[in-house]
Amino acid sequence: MNTPATYFEGQYADAADPWHLADRWYDRRKYDLTVAALPRPRYQQAFEPGCSVGVLTNLLATRCDQLLSTDRVASAVATTARRTRGMDHVTVRQMAVPEQWPEERFELVVLSELLYYFDESTRTRLLRRSIETLSAGGHLVTVHWNHPVAEHTCTGRDIADHLDALADLNRLARYDDPDFTLTVHEHSREGGPVLSPARAEGLA
Repeated sequence: MNTPATYFEGQYADAADPWHLADRWYDRRKYDLTVAALPRPRYQQAFEPGCSVGVLTNLLATRCDQLLSTDRVASAVATTARRTRGMDHVTVRQMAVPEQWPEERFELVVLSELLYYFDESTRTRLLRRSIETLSAGGHLVTVHWNHPVAEHTCTGRDIADHLDALADLNRLARYDDPDFTLTVHEHSREGGPVLSPARAEGLA
C-alpha cells in the first residue's frame, strides 16, 4: 500500500521542514555524497521528483544546465521555489509521480528518499518511467534510509537490490552506509560499454 498524500500534507502542515533536512549534519553529508557520486561533471537536463524543501535541489543545480524539481505537496514546492530563487535554470513544479510525469527526456534522474513510500508494484512503475525518460547513457541515482520506519515499505538496501534486477540498467556504483544506501546506474547503451568517469576521459 502506498503512503497516502494526507501523510505528507500533515507533515508539512506542522513544519516548513518536517524532517529538518536543512539542519542536520547527517543530511548535509548524505547530500554531499550524492552529488559527489554523479559520474559526469555536468548534465544538460535533470529531473528530481520528490524534492521536498529543496536542500538537495540547490546542490544539484550547480551541476545541471536545466533542472526540473517536483513534489506533490504545494508547501514543499513553495519552499523549494524560494530556496532556488534567482536560479533561472531551475524549474519547480507540483507533481505527483508516477501518475504524473514530465514529457522531457533527461540525462539524470535523482530519486532521493522517495521510493520506499510506494508499494512494490507502484515502485516498479516509477522506476520504469525513470528509465524510459533517460537518454541512452543517462544516469539514475537513488539514495534511501536503511532503518525501519512505519511509513516505509522497504529500505535503501532493498531498493538497491530491486534496481540491480531491472533490465536496461547497469550499476556504476553502490555505497552501503549504516544509515542509507546510495546507487548510481547507467541507462544501457546499445552495444556500448558502461562509461565510468575514467573511461569517459579515456583513462581506462
